Amino acid sequence: MAVPKRKMSRSNTRHRRSQWKAAVPTLVACERCHEPKLQHNACPACGTYNKRQVLEV
Repeated sequence: MAVPKRKMSRSNTRHRRSQWKAAVPTLVACERCHEPKLQHNACPACGTYNKRQVLEV
């Protein structure tokens, strides 16, 4: 296992960590009710997924 030979400076550590950002979830419009929903998930408003009713809302 690799072990660092020298202590990483605070500047380098913070510079590396600055790239860790939370990604905004991609929303798409539901085909049936046109409400925004997450991709590859059942619509929370109408309960459809892939043009089929899968949840009772």
